[in-house]
Amino acid sequence: MAHNGSVPSYSSPDSGAQHSSSPARSAQARTARRGVERGVNRRVRPDSPTPDAALMGTAEPLDPTRPPGPDDAGRPLSAQEDAGGLRDLLARLELRSRFARIARFSPARLAITVFAVIVAGIAGLLSLPIATATGERAPFVDALFTATSAVCVTGLTTVDTASYWSPFGQFVIIIGAAIGGLGIMTLASLLSFAVSRHLGLTQRMLAASEKMSGMGDVMSLLRAVAYTAFGVEAVLMAVLLPRFLTLGLDLGRAAWYAFFMALSIFNNAGFVVMPEGLAPYASDWWMGLPIVLGTFLGAIGFPVIRDVARNRRRPRQLTLHSKLTLTTYTALSAFSAVAIGSFEWSNPNTYGTLSTSGKILTALVNSVNARSSGLSTIAPEHMHESTWLLQDALMFIGGGSASTAGGIKVTTFAVLVLAIVAEARGDEDIEAFGRRITLSTVRLSVAVAFIGASIVGVSSLLLLGLTDLTLDRILFEVISAFATVGLSTGITPILPPGAKYVIIVLMFIGRVGTMTAASALALRERRRVIRMPAERPLIG
Repeated sequence: MAHNGSVPSYSSPDSGAQHSSSPARSAQARTARRGVERGVNRRVRPDSPTPDAALMGTAEPLDPTRPPGPDDAGRPLSAQEDAGGLRDLLARLELRSRFARIARFSPARLAITVFAVIVAGIAGLLSLPIATATGERAPFVDALFTATSAVCVTGLTTVDTASYWSPFGQFVIIIGAAIGGLGIMTLASLLSFAVSRHLGLTQRMLAASEKMSGMGDVMSLLRAVAYTAFGVEAVLMAVLLPRFLTLGLDLGRAAWYAFFMALSIFNNAGFVVMPEGLAPYASDWWMGLPIVLGTFLGAIGFPVIRDVARNRRRPRQLTLHSKLTLTTYTALSAFSAVAIGSFEWSNPNTYGTLSTSGKILTALVNSVNARSSGLSTIAPEHMHESTWLLQDALMFIGGGSASTAGGIKVTTFAVLVLAIVAEARGDEDIEAFGRRITLSTVRLSVAVAFIGASIVGVSSLLLLGLTDLTLDRILFEVISAFATVGLSTGITPILPPGAKYVIIVLMFIGRVGTMTAASALALRERRRVIRMPAERPLIG
Protein backbone atom coordinates (compact mmCIF):
# COMPACT_ATOMS: atom_id res chain seq x y z
CA MET A 1 0.00 0.00 0.00
CA ALA A 2 1.03 3.60 -0.58
CA HIS A 3 0.59 6.23 2.15
CA ASN A 4 0.64 10.02 1.63
CA GLY A 5 1.82 9.72 -1.95
CA SER A 6 5.00 7.79 -1.05
CA VAL A 7 6.34 4.85 -2.98
CA PRO A 8 4.42 1.60 -2.18
CA SER A 9 6.21 -1.20 -0.42
CA TYR A 10 5.26 -4.73 0.59
CA SER A 11 7.22 -6.14 3.52
CA SER A 12 7.37 -9.53 5.19
CA PRO A 13 7.40 -9.81 9.01
CA ASP A 14 11.14 -10.22 9.08
CA SER A 15 11.84 -7.35 6.74
CA GLY A 16 12.53 -4.94 9.61
CA ALA A 17 15.51 -6.90 10.80
CA GLN A 18 16.72 -7.28 7.27
CA HIS A 19 16.54 -3.53 6.53
CA SER A 20 17.97 -2.53 9.87
CA SER A 21 21.20 -4.38 9.24
CA SER A 22 24.27 -2.33 8.41
CA PRO A 23 25.02 -3.99 5.04
CA ALA A 24 21.51 -3.26 3.93
CA ARG A 25 21.85 0.39 4.96
CA SER A 26 25.09 0.67 2.96
CA ALA A 27 23.49 -0.91 -0.08
CA GLN A 28 20.52 1.45 0.26
CA ALA A 29 22.82 4.49 0.45
CA ARG A 30 24.83 3.38 -2.58
CA THR A 31 21.63 2.85 -4.55
CA ALA A 32 20.38 6.31 -3.58
CA ARG A 33 23.65 7.93 -4.63
CA ARG A 34 23.58 6.15 -7.97
CA GLY A 35 20.01 7.25 -8.49
CA VAL A 36 20.91 10.88 -7.89
CA GLU A 37 23.83 10.66 -10.31
CA ARG A 38 21.64 9.15 -13.02
CA GLY A 39 18.99 11.85 -12.74
CA VAL A 40 16.35 9.73 -11.05
CA ASN A 41 16.75 11.72 -7.79
CA ARG A 42 15.76 8.89 -5.47
CA ARG A 43 16.43 10.39 -2.00
CA VAL A 44 16.05 9.20 1.64
CA ARG A 45 15.84 11.49 4.68
CA PRO A 46 18.82 11.02 6.98
CA ASP A 47 16.62 11.51 10.05
CA SER A 48 14.08 8.84 9.09
CA PRO A 49 14.03 6.05 11.74
CA THR A 50 14.46 3.19 9.36
CA PRO A 51 14.41 2.69 5.63
CA ASP A 52 11.12 0.81 6.17
CA ALA A 53 9.55 3.88 7.72
CA ALA A 54 10.47 5.99 4.75
CA LEU A 55 9.24 3.38 2.33
CA MET A 56 6.00 2.80 4.24
CA GLY A 57 5.07 6.46 4.11
CA THR A 58 5.83 7.81 7.56
CA ALA A 59 8.03 10.47 5.99
CA GLU A 60 6.73 13.94 5.19
CA PRO A 61 4.72 14.01 1.95
CA LEU A 62 6.17 15.98 -0.95
CA ASP A 63 4.21 18.62 -2.80
CA PRO A 64 4.96 18.01 -6.49
CA THR A 65 4.17 21.64 -7.33
CA ARG A 66 6.80 23.05 -4.94
CA PRO A 67 10.33 23.52 -6.35
CA PRO A 68 13.05 21.64 -4.48
CA GLY A 69 14.77 23.53 -1.72
CA PRO A 70 18.00 23.17 0.29
CA ASP A 71 16.27 20.97 2.88
CA ASP A 72 15.05 18.45 0.31
CA ALA A 73 18.30 16.53 0.11
CA GLY A 74 17.03 13.75 2.31
CA ARG A 75 13.30 13.76 1.52
CA PRO A 76 11.95 10.96 -0.69
CA LEU A 77 10.32 11.82 -4.00
CA SER A 78 6.61 11.34 -4.47
CA ALA A 79 5.36 8.81 -6.95
CA GLN A 80 4.44 11.62 -9.35
CA GLU A 81 7.86 13.28 -9.25
CA ASP A 82 9.65 9.94 -9.33
CA ALA A 83 7.63 8.94 -12.37
CA GLY A 84 8.29 12.34 -13.95
CA GLY A 85 12.04 11.93 -13.49
CA LEU A 86 11.90 8.50 -15.01
CA ARG A 87 9.87 9.81 -17.92
CA ASP A 88 12.40 12.58 -18.53
CA LEU A 89 15.24 10.10 -18.40
CA LEU A 90 13.47 7.72 -20.74
CA ALA A 91 12.60 10.59 -23.08
CA ARG A 92 16.24 11.64 -23.26
CA LEU A 93 17.33 8.08 -23.89
CA GLU A 94 14.64 7.65 -26.51
CA LEU A 95 15.65 10.87 -28.26
CA ARG A 96 19.29 9.82 -28.21
CA SER A 97 18.52 6.36 -29.52
CA ARG A 98 16.28 7.80 -32.22
CA PHE A 99 19.06 10.15 -33.32
CA ALA A 100 21.50 7.23 -33.32
CA ARG A 101 19.12 5.17 -35.46
CA ILE A 102 18.70 8.02 -37.94
CA ALA A 103 22.45 8.55 -38.16
CA ARG A 104 22.96 4.80 -38.50
CA PHE A 105 20.28 3.91 -41.03
CA SER A 106 19.25 7.25 -42.59
CA PRO A 107 22.36 9.47 -42.65
CA ALA A 108 21.22 11.20 -45.83
CA ARG A 109 17.97 12.32 -44.21
CA LEU A 110 19.92 13.53 -41.17
CA ALA A 111 22.25 15.67 -43.29
CA ILE A 112 19.40 17.23 -45.27
CA THR A 113 17.35 17.96 -42.15
CA VAL A 114 20.26 19.52 -40.23
CA PHE A 115 21.27 21.79 -43.07
CA ALA A 116 17.69 22.84 -43.79
CA VAL A 117 17.18 23.82 -40.15
CA ILE A 118 20.43 25.81 -40.08
CA VAL A 119 19.55 27.63 -43.32
CA ALA A 120 16.10 28.53 -41.96
CA GLY A 121 17.62 29.89 -38.75
CA ILE A 122 20.21 32.04 -40.54
CA ALA A 123 17.57 33.32 -42.98
CA GLY A 124 15.37 34.31 -40.05
CA LEU A 125 18.17 36.30 -38.45
CA LEU A 126 19.02 38.03 -41.72
CA SER A 127 15.37 39.00 -42.11
CA LEU A 128 15.57 41.17 -38.99
CA PRO A 129 15.85 44.95 -39.51
CA ILE A 130 19.04 45.00 -37.44
CA ALA A 131 20.75 42.82 -40.04
CA THR A 132 20.81 45.49 -42.76
CA ALA A 133 22.81 48.71 -42.86
CA THR A 134 19.68 50.81 -43.50
CA GLY A 135 17.64 49.22 -40.70
CA GLU A 136 14.98 47.95 -43.12
CA ARG A 137 13.98 44.35 -43.55
CA ALA A 138 15.78 42.56 -46.35
CA PRO A 139 13.58 40.98 -49.03
CA PHE A 140 12.86 37.37 -48.21
CA VAL A 141 14.50 36.03 -51.36
CA ASP A 142 17.72 37.95 -50.63
CA ALA A 143 17.79 36.81 -46.99
CA LEU A 144 17.17 33.20 -47.97
CA PHE A 145 19.68 33.37 -50.83
CA THR A 146 22.41 34.80 -48.57
CA ALA A 147 21.64 32.32 -45.79
CA THR A 148 21.81 29.36 -48.17
CA SER A 149 25.00 30.68 -49.72
CA ALA A 150 26.56 31.10 -46.26
CA VAL A 151 25.56 27.75 -44.76
CA CYS A 152 26.40 25.92 -47.98
CA VAL A 153 29.73 27.86 -48.06
CA THR A 154 29.17 29.08 -51.61
CA GLY A 155 29.72 32.84 -51.65
CA LEU A 156 27.24 33.85 -54.35
CA THR A 157 25.42 37.02 -53.30
CA THR A 158 22.52 39.05 -54.62
CA VAL A 159 23.58 42.09 -52.57
CA ASP A 160 26.98 43.45 -51.58
CA THR A 161 28.11 41.88 -48.31
CA ALA A 162 30.20 44.84 -47.13
CA SER A 163 27.68 47.65 -47.81
CA TYR A 164 24.21 46.07 -47.63
CA TRP A 165 24.49 44.15 -44.36
CA SER A 166 25.17 45.67 -40.97
CA PRO A 167 27.94 44.34 -38.68
CA PHE A 168 25.29 42.13 -37.08
CA GLY A 169 24.25 40.78 -40.46
CA GLN A 170 27.86 40.20 -41.47
CA PHE A 171 28.47 38.36 -38.20
CA VAL A 172 25.43 36.15 -38.82
CA ILE A 173 26.69 35.39 -42.33
CA ILE A 174 30.19 34.37 -41.30
CA ILE A 175 28.95 32.35 -38.31
CA GLY A 176 26.54 30.59 -40.65
CA ALA A 177 29.47 29.83 -42.96
CA ALA A 178 31.55 28.53 -40.03
CA ILE A 179 28.69 26.33 -38.81
CA GLY A 180 28.05 25.14 -42.34
CA GLY A 181 31.70 24.38 -42.97
CA LEU A 182 32.07 22.56 -39.67
CA GLY A 183 28.80 20.72 -40.24
CA ILE A 184 29.82 19.70 -43.72
CA MET A 185 33.08 18.15 -42.55
CA THR A 186 31.37 16.54 -39.57
CA LEU A 187 28.36 15.18 -41.40
CA ALA A 188 30.45 13.99 -44.33
CA SER A 189 32.78 12.18 -41.96
CA LEU A 190 29.84 10.70 -40.06
CA LEU A 191 28.17 9.64 -43.30
CA SER A 192 31.30 7.87 -44.46
CA PHE A 193 31.69 6.37 -40.98
CA ALA A 194 28.09 5.10 -41.13
CA VAL A 195 28.72 3.62 -44.57
CA SER A 196 31.89 1.86 -43.50
CA ARG A 197 30.24 0.53 -40.32
CA HIS A 198 27.19 -0.61 -42.24
CA LEU A 199 29.18 -2.55 -44.83
CA GLY A 200 31.94 -3.73 -42.57
CA LEU A 201 34.69 -2.25 -44.76
CA THR A 202 37.19 0.48 -44.00
CA GLN A 203 37.27 1.91 -47.48
CA ARG A 204 33.89 1.19 -49.02
CA MET A 205 34.04 3.98 -51.52
CA LEU A 206 36.68 6.55 -52.26
CA ALA A 207 34.30 9.09 -53.74
CA ALA A 208 32.24 9.72 -50.64
CA SER A 209 33.86 8.06 -47.66
CA GLU A 210 37.19 7.92 -45.94
CA LYS A 211 39.08 5.34 -43.99
CA MET A 212 37.93 5.80 -40.42
CA SER A 213 40.27 3.52 -38.57
CA GLY A 214 40.38 4.44 -34.91
CA MET A 215 37.15 6.47 -35.13
CA GLY A 216 34.87 4.14 -33.28
CA ASP A 217 33.96 6.90 -30.87
CA VAL A 218 31.77 9.38 -32.71
CA MET A 219 32.36 12.10 -30.13
CA SER A 220 36.11 11.88 -30.60
CA LEU A 221 35.52 12.34 -34.31
CA LEU A 222 33.45 15.47 -33.70
CA ARG A 223 36.05 16.91 -31.33
CA ALA A 224 38.87 16.24 -33.78
CA VAL A 225 37.00 17.99 -36.61
CA ALA A 226 36.24 21.01 -34.39
CA TYR A 227 39.82 21.28 -33.11
CA THR A 228 41.17 21.11 -36.66
CA ALA A 229 38.85 23.84 -37.92
CA PHE A 230 39.38 26.18 -34.97
CA GLY A 231 43.13 25.68 -35.04
CA VAL A 232 43.53 26.52 -38.73
CA GLU A 233 41.19 29.51 -38.44
CA ALA A 234 43.14 30.83 -35.46
CA VAL A 235 46.42 30.62 -37.38
CA LEU A 236 44.91 32.39 -40.39
CA MET A 237 43.58 35.16 -38.18
CA ALA A 238 46.97 35.58 -36.51
CA VAL A 239 48.61 35.93 -39.93
CA LEU A 240 46.07 38.36 -41.40
CA LEU A 241 45.72 40.64 -38.36
CA PRO A 242 49.17 42.29 -38.67
CA ARG A 243 48.55 42.89 -42.37
CA PHE A 244 45.33 44.78 -41.74
CA LEU A 245 47.07 46.78 -39.00
CA THR A 246 49.78 47.83 -41.43
CA LEU A 247 47.06 49.26 -43.69
CA GLY A 248 46.25 51.88 -41.05
CA LEU A 249 43.13 50.26 -39.61
CA ASP A 250 42.40 50.48 -35.91
CA LEU A 251 42.73 47.33 -33.83
CA GLY A 252 39.00 46.65 -33.63
CA ARG A 253 38.34 46.87 -37.36
CA ALA A 254 41.55 45.01 -38.21
CA ALA A 255 40.61 42.19 -35.83
CA TRP A 256 37.10 42.03 -37.31
CA TYR A 257 38.44 41.84 -40.88
CA ALA A 258 40.99 39.19 -39.88
CA PHE A 259 38.34 37.14 -38.06
CA PHE A 260 35.88 37.33 -40.94
CA MET A 261 38.40 36.53 -43.66
CA ALA A 262 40.02 33.69 -41.68
CA LEU A 263 36.68 31.91 -41.38
CA SER A 264 35.78 32.68 -44.99
CA ILE A 265 39.10 31.34 -46.30
CA PHE A 266 39.23 28.04 -44.41
CA ASN A 267 35.54 27.27 -44.90
CA ASN A 268 35.84 28.18 -48.59
CA ALA A 269 32.88 30.49 -48.04
CA GLY A 270 33.77 33.11 -50.66
CA PHE A 271 32.48 36.13 -48.67
CA VAL A 272 34.54 39.33 -48.45
CA VAL A 273 33.94 41.94 -45.75
CA MET A 274 36.25 44.69 -47.01
CA PRO A 275 34.33 47.40 -48.91
CA GLU A 276 37.02 47.55 -51.59
CA GLY A 277 37.02 43.78 -52.05
CA LEU A 278 40.16 41.80 -52.85
CA ALA A 279 41.10 43.64 -56.05
CA PRO A 280 43.62 45.98 -54.32
CA TYR A 281 45.44 42.91 -52.96
CA ALA A 282 46.05 41.18 -56.30
CA SER A 283 49.82 41.59 -55.92
CA ASP A 284 49.90 41.36 -52.11
CA TRP A 285 51.57 38.09 -51.14
CA TRP A 286 50.84 38.70 -47.45
CA MET A 287 47.15 38.58 -48.30
CA GLY A 288 47.18 36.18 -51.24
CA LEU A 289 49.34 33.38 -49.86
CA PRO A 290 47.12 32.77 -46.77
CA ILE A 291 44.16 32.56 -49.17
CA VAL A 292 45.93 29.88 -51.20
CA LEU A 293 47.13 27.82 -48.24
CA GLY A 294 43.95 28.22 -46.19
CA THR A 295 41.78 27.25 -49.14
CA PHE A 296 43.98 24.21 -49.76
CA LEU A 297 43.65 22.99 -46.16
CA GLY A 298 39.90 23.48 -46.16
CA ALA A 299 39.45 21.81 -49.53
CA ILE A 300 41.46 18.61 -49.03
CA GLY A 301 39.22 17.46 -46.19
CA PHE A 302 39.54 16.57 -42.53
CA PRO A 303 40.39 12.86 -43.08
CA VAL A 304 43.42 13.85 -45.15
CA ILE A 305 44.59 16.42 -42.61
CA ARG A 306 44.24 13.87 -39.82
CA ASP A 307 46.01 11.17 -41.81
CA VAL A 308 48.91 13.45 -42.75
CA ALA A 309 49.28 14.61 -39.15
CA ARG A 310 49.50 11.01 -37.95
CA ASN A 311 51.88 9.80 -40.66
CA ARG A 312 53.89 12.95 -41.44
CA ARG A 313 57.11 11.00 -40.84
CA ARG A 314 55.84 7.92 -42.64
CA PRO A 315 54.27 9.18 -45.88
CA ARG A 316 54.16 5.68 -47.34
CA GLN A 317 51.61 4.69 -44.71
CA LEU A 318 49.11 7.30 -45.85
CA THR A 319 45.75 5.86 -46.86
CA LEU A 320 44.85 5.48 -50.51
CA HIS A 321 42.23 8.18 -50.11
CA SER A 322 44.83 10.67 -48.82
CA LYS A 323 47.27 9.83 -51.61
CA LEU A 324 44.61 10.20 -54.29
CA THR A 325 43.30 13.45 -52.83
CA LEU A 326 46.69 15.12 -52.42
CA THR A 327 48.01 13.95 -55.78
CA THR A 328 44.92 14.85 -57.79
CA TYR A 329 44.28 18.17 -56.07
CA THR A 330 47.91 19.29 -56.42
CA ALA A 331 48.11 18.22 -60.06
CA LEU A 332 44.87 19.99 -60.98
CA SER A 333 45.95 23.13 -59.11
CA ALA A 334 49.29 23.26 -60.91
CA PHE A 335 47.63 22.65 -64.28
CA SER A 336 44.95 25.29 -63.70
CA ALA A 337 47.51 27.88 -62.53
CA VAL A 338 49.55 27.46 -65.71
CA ALA A 339 46.52 27.30 -68.00
CA ILE A 340 44.63 30.26 -66.54
CA GLY A 341 47.84 32.28 -66.33
CA SER A 342 48.59 31.65 -69.99
CA PHE A 343 45.03 32.49 -71.06
CA GLU A 344 44.89 35.77 -69.11
CA TRP A 345 48.54 36.88 -69.09
CA SER A 346 48.04 39.69 -71.57
CA ASN A 347 44.37 40.43 -70.89
CA PRO A 348 44.29 44.15 -69.99
CA ASN A 349 41.15 43.67 -67.90
CA THR A 350 42.63 40.95 -65.66
CA TYR A 351 46.36 40.09 -65.59
CA GLY A 352 47.65 42.66 -68.08
CA THR A 353 48.17 45.54 -65.65
CA LEU A 354 49.82 43.44 -62.92
CA SER A 355 53.52 42.95 -62.33
CA THR A 356 55.10 39.58 -62.96
CA SER A 357 54.97 38.77 -59.26
CA GLY A 358 51.32 39.84 -59.16
CA LYS A 359 50.50 37.67 -62.17
CA ILE A 360 52.06 34.62 -60.55
CA LEU A 361 50.21 35.22 -57.28
CA THR A 362 46.91 35.78 -59.09
CA ALA A 363 47.41 32.56 -61.04
CA LEU A 364 47.97 30.69 -57.77
CA VAL A 365 44.82 32.21 -56.27
CA ASN A 366 42.85 31.30 -59.40
CA SER A 367 44.17 27.75 -59.22
CA VAL A 368 42.39 27.18 -55.90
CA ASN A 369 39.45 29.59 -56.03
CA ALA A 370 37.91 27.86 -59.05
CA ARG A 371 37.99 24.61 -57.12
CA SER A 372 36.14 25.73 -54.04
CA SER A 373 36.78 29.07 -52.34
CA GLY A 374 35.39 31.63 -54.78
CA LEU A 375 37.72 34.32 -53.38
CA SER A 376 39.13 36.13 -56.40
CA THR A 377 41.43 39.12 -56.69
CA ILE A 378 40.22 39.82 -60.24
CA ALA A 379 36.69 40.00 -61.62
CA PRO A 380 35.74 36.74 -63.41
CA GLU A 381 33.37 38.62 -65.75
CA HIS A 382 36.39 40.19 -67.49
CA MET A 383 38.07 36.84 -68.25
CA HIS A 384 38.11 35.20 -71.67
CA GLU A 385 35.46 32.60 -72.57
CA SER A 386 38.19 29.95 -72.80
CA THR A 387 39.05 30.64 -69.14
CA TRP A 388 35.37 30.32 -68.22
CA LEU A 389 35.21 26.91 -69.86
CA LEU A 390 38.31 25.72 -68.03
CA GLN A 391 36.95 27.01 -64.74
CA ASP A 392 33.65 25.23 -65.42
CA ALA A 393 35.51 21.92 -65.50
CA LEU A 394 37.59 22.75 -62.42
CA MET A 395 34.54 23.84 -60.42
CA PHE A 396 32.64 20.69 -61.37
CA ILE A 397 35.47 18.49 -60.09
CA GLY A 398 35.74 20.42 -56.81
CA GLY A 399 37.89 19.44 -53.84
CA GLY A 400 38.34 16.57 -51.40
CA SER A 401 35.72 14.43 -49.71
CA ALA A 402 34.57 15.42 -46.20
CA SER A 403 35.85 18.94 -46.83
CA THR A 404 34.34 22.38 -47.23
CA ALA A 405 34.75 22.13 -51.01
CA GLY A 406 32.00 21.10 -53.39
CA GLY A 407 31.79 19.41 -56.76
CA ILE A 408 31.91 15.69 -57.44
CA LYS A 409 35.21 15.55 -55.50
CA VAL A 410 38.74 14.90 -56.72
CA THR A 411 38.68 11.24 -55.67
CA THR A 412 35.67 10.64 -57.90
CA PHE A 413 37.52 12.24 -60.80
CA ALA A 414 40.68 10.27 -60.01
CA VAL A 415 38.83 6.95 -59.94
CA LEU A 416 37.18 7.69 -63.28
CA VAL A 417 40.52 8.60 -64.85
CA LEU A 418 42.16 5.46 -63.45
CA ALA A 419 39.30 3.36 -64.81
CA ILE A 420 39.75 4.87 -68.27
CA VAL A 421 43.50 4.29 -68.16
CA ALA A 422 43.04 0.68 -67.04
CA GLU A 423 40.52 0.07 -69.81
CA ALA A 424 42.84 1.62 -72.40
CA ARG A 425 45.69 -0.62 -71.25
CA GLY A 426 43.53 -3.71 -71.13
CA ASP A 427 44.14 -4.22 -67.42
CA GLU A 428 41.61 -6.30 -65.55
CA ASP A 429 42.14 -4.45 -62.25
CA ILE A 430 42.17 -0.73 -61.50
CA GLU A 431 45.21 -0.01 -59.38
CA ALA A 432 46.77 3.02 -57.71
CA PHE A 433 49.66 3.32 -55.24
CA GLY A 434 49.89 -0.44 -54.86
CA ARG A 435 46.19 -0.87 -54.09
CA ARG A 436 43.33 -2.29 -56.13
CA ILE A 437 40.20 -0.20 -56.46
CA THR A 438 37.01 -2.23 -56.29
CA LEU A 439 34.45 -2.32 -59.07
CA SER A 440 31.76 -1.02 -56.71
CA THR A 441 33.87 2.11 -56.13
CA VAL A 442 33.99 2.74 -59.86
CA ARG A 443 30.22 2.28 -60.12
CA LEU A 444 29.68 4.79 -57.32
CA SER A 445 32.01 7.29 -58.99
CA VAL A 446 30.12 6.98 -62.26
CA ALA A 447 26.82 7.45 -60.44
CA VAL A 448 28.00 10.55 -58.59
CA ALA A 449 29.42 12.13 -61.75
CA PHE A 450 26.29 11.36 -63.75
CA ILE A 451 23.99 12.72 -61.03
CA GLY A 452 26.04 15.92 -60.86
CA ALA A 453 26.03 16.39 -64.63
CA SER A 454 22.28 15.80 -64.74
CA ILE A 455 21.65 18.40 -62.04
CA VAL A 456 23.78 20.95 -63.89
CA GLY A 457 22.03 20.21 -67.18
CA VAL A 458 18.49 20.51 -65.80
CA SER A 459 19.31 23.69 -63.87
CA SER A 460 20.89 25.29 -66.94
CA LEU A 461 17.75 24.60 -68.96
CA LEU A 462 15.60 26.18 -66.23
CA LEU A 463 17.71 29.34 -66.07
CA LEU A 464 17.80 29.64 -69.85
CA GLY A 465 14.01 29.61 -69.80
CA LEU A 466 13.76 32.14 -66.96
CA THR A 467 16.32 34.64 -68.27
CA ASP A 468 17.60 36.09 -71.51
CA LEU A 469 21.24 35.45 -70.64
CA THR A 470 23.68 33.50 -72.82
CA LEU A 471 24.58 29.87 -72.23
CA ASP A 472 28.20 30.54 -71.27
CA ARG A 473 27.20 32.83 -68.39
CA ILE A 474 24.34 30.58 -67.31
CA LEU A 475 26.55 27.48 -67.31
CA PHE A 476 29.23 29.28 -65.29
CA GLU A 477 26.67 30.42 -62.70
CA VAL A 478 25.01 27.01 -62.44
CA ILE A 479 28.25 25.07 -61.99
CA SER A 480 29.50 27.64 -59.47
CA ALA A 481 26.30 27.20 -57.44
CA PHE A 482 26.27 23.40 -57.70
CA ALA A 483 29.95 23.13 -56.77
CA THR A 484 29.47 25.75 -54.00
CA VAL A 485 32.34 27.83 -55.40
CA GLY A 486 30.87 31.32 -55.48
CA LEU A 487 32.48 32.72 -58.63
CA SER A 488 30.15 34.66 -60.89
CA THR A 489 30.25 36.52 -64.17
CA GLY A 490 28.23 39.29 -62.52
CA ILE A 491 24.72 38.04 -63.26
CA THR A 492 23.69 36.98 -59.74
CA PRO A 493 22.22 40.34 -58.60
CA ILE A 494 20.21 40.79 -61.84
CA LEU A 495 18.58 37.37 -61.82
CA PRO A 496 14.75 37.39 -61.55
CA PRO A 497 13.23 35.97 -58.34
CA GLY A 498 12.39 32.65 -59.99
CA ALA A 499 15.97 32.18 -61.13
CA LYS A 500 17.24 33.11 -57.66
CA TYR A 501 15.13 30.34 -56.13
CA VAL A 502 16.59 27.90 -58.66
CA ILE A 503 20.09 28.91 -57.57
CA ILE A 504 19.07 28.53 -53.90
CA VAL A 505 17.89 24.96 -54.47
CA LEU A 506 20.96 24.26 -56.58
CA MET A 507 23.35 25.44 -53.84
CA PHE A 508 21.57 23.28 -51.27
CA ILE A 509 21.54 20.22 -53.51
CA GLY A 510 25.14 20.78 -54.49
CA ARG A 511 26.17 20.97 -50.86
CA VAL A 512 24.43 17.88 -49.52
CA GLY A 513 23.37 16.17 -52.75
CA THR A 514 26.43 14.26 -53.93
CA MET A 515 27.51 13.52 -50.36
CA THR A 516 24.17 12.04 -49.37
CA ALA A 517 23.53 10.40 -52.73
CA ALA A 518 26.82 8.51 -52.65
CA SER A 519 26.23 7.39 -49.06
CA ALA A 520 22.66 6.37 -49.85
CA LEU A 521 23.82 4.31 -52.81
CA ALA A 522 26.39 2.52 -50.67
CA LEU A 523 23.93 1.85 -47.85
CA ARG A 524 21.37 0.45 -50.29
CA GLU A 525 23.72 -2.14 -51.74
CA ARG A 526 22.17 -5.59 -51.76
CA ARG A 527 23.54 -9.00 -52.54
CA ARG A 528 21.63 -11.38 -54.72
CA VAL A 529 21.82 -15.13 -54.38
CA ILE A 530 20.89 -15.72 -58.00
CA ARG A 531 22.82 -13.81 -60.67
CA MET A 532 21.76 -13.50 -64.27
CA PRO A 533 23.96 -14.74 -67.14
CA ALA A 534 26.58 -12.19 -68.19
CA GLU A 535 26.54 -10.67 -71.66
CA ARG A 536 28.53 -7.74 -73.01
CA PRO A 537 26.77 -5.18 -75.24
CA LEU A 538 28.64 -3.06 -77.78
CA ILE A 539 29.98 0.19 -76.32
CA GLY A 540 31.03 3.20 -78.38
